[in-house]
Amino acid sequence: MPRFCANLTTLFTEAPLLERPAQAAAAGFAGAEIALPHDADTAALQRALDTAGLPLALVTCPPPDPAGLAAVPGQEARFRAVFERSLRTMDALGAQRLRVMSGVAEGPEAAGVFADNLAWAAEAAQGRQLTIAPVNPADRPGDFLDDFSVALALLDEIGAPNLGLQFDAYHAHRITGDVPGTWAAVAPWVRHVRVAGVPGRHEPAGGAVDYPAFFARLDADGYDGWVGADYHPREATQDGLDWLPN
Repeated sequence: MPRFCANLTTLFTEAPLLERPAQAAAAGFAGAEIALPHDADTAALQRALDTAGLPLALVTCPPPDPAGLAAVPGQEARFRAVFERSLRTMDALGAQRLRVMSGVAEGPEAAGVFADNLAWAAEAAQGRQLTIAPVNPADRPGDFLDDFSVALALLDEIGAPNLGLQFDAYHAHRITGDVPGTWAAVAPWVRHVRVAGVPGRHEPAGGAVDYPAFFARLDADGYDGWVGADYHPREATQDGLDWLPN
């Protein structure tokens, strides 16, 4: 069975952030993600994660723009300053991966900016792992990275061993309508997985994606990375955890 980590930005929000690692561990999660830990007390947050026994699988590099900046022409210097700040946060928390978000942009100039920024980021982050993640245009209008083929082309072009793909099954379904087929096409590049229910981005149970079959497919294919629970609970987080395998 895959290793599941809880996104503490969206789950257990009934409690303050520093209490969420303990709640996630008690619920059966083996790790954590935190999308935006950059303004938190990193020392206190690291202690809370350590006490709960949860490694931090992933943080994100978007501030100050929550959509990201990496593909936005004219924002190269701003992106690089933000990225360096994100690396400091990543290191302070011992995070295993950093997701780089493209931002709202389009066209050949944006493609070149994104490729240049990712190549620079991969070099700047030597010894650390980075991911990029396609998102669907219905939920994130105008985001540059809205297709898996674009992501794979970038990864091939840059060729950095510490830059891989984040596979969000919710977004994959919204982009292609075929989670198993998309997974089969991109699995060699995947370094992190996320799950959420379709529609609504609620618990990954029922709905349009057969998650038990998807988890079995991950096992069959030998995927040994994290599977991040990144969804918005319908009610209290604890009340919707029946989907989480023992």
